[in-house]
Amino acid sequence: MAKAIKKQALGRGLSALLQEPKKNQHSTESVNSNSIQIGTIIELELNLIEVNPFQPRTQFKDETIRELAASIQELGVIQPITVRKTKNNTFQLVSGERRFRASKLLDLKTIPAYVRIANDQEALEMALVENIQRQDLDPIEIALSYQRLMDDIQLTQEQMSQRVGKKRSTIANYLRLLKLDPLIQTGMRDGFISMGHGRAIVNISSHTDQIDVYKEIISNKLSVRATETLVKNYNSPKTHKNTKPDELPEYVKNGVKKIASYFGHKIDVKMEKKGGGKILIPFHSEEDYDRILKLFKSDK
Repeated sequence: MAKAIKKQALGRGLSALLQEPKKNQHSTESVNSNSIQIGTIIELELNLIEVNPFQPRTQFKDETIRELAASIQELGVIQPITVRKTKNNTFQLVSGERRFRASKLLDLKTIPAYVRIANDQEALEMALVENIQRQDLDPIEIALSYQRLMDDIQLTQEQMSQRVGKKRSTIANYLRLLKLDPLIQTGMRDGFISMGHGRAIVNISSHTDQIDVYKEIISNKLSVRATETLVKNYNSPKTHKNTKPDELPEYVKNGVKKIASYFGHKIDVKMEKKGGGKILIPFHSEEDYDRILKLFKSDK
């Protein structure tokens, strides 16, 4: 059984983004799934709710779900979830999956739910918009959400901008992240690098080169600005031709590996005709230069 309760103010959330049917605010008697009126907030049985197949969020941290469950146990579910009524008299989750999961973790029987009518397109749009407004959705999840909505509903970036209230340039920047190597996308999702790092790396077209830069960012803990400089230098034509590793004398090859390991990145060597040469220690930013200086000072 599902019990209708007095409608709470929803502000300008999802109800302001998509036109709602007229709401009934007066029903307080117990009703079943066949008699539930659209536009009401009810106490809905959890076992009548199916998860949203259009959910853009793909990662739910167990720790945050447990924290939310503790809050619900203490204060109850403050904000109702949103569900849509399906043809077989069940309900499909539109937004609020974290609240739904936390309530199931507590083995609750019912949860406050706002009921509305929505087709697949509207359900996808609402799930996308609701999640994009959250601060803890990672950049790749947002990018994938934009891409899916564009593909499924055939929207242009300009139309997407109008639909979700974001600048077209913002949407374009997110979509460009999908050009990163999957390894780097995973690193961004796991918090090893920021979106700023990703936006810099994506300017390198080769995935192999992208990974090389990504590893250097991680090993040297480069800032976004230092990464931008690194990528700029990476894409710039070389002003001098260095000897390839397989052309170096054996004694140089052995030493270069040790020097590169000491300084934390590749070392360039330029051999001269008479057998001498130069060891070039590159740096990619002021921060990187200061780091190299500290290495020299530490040897005194």
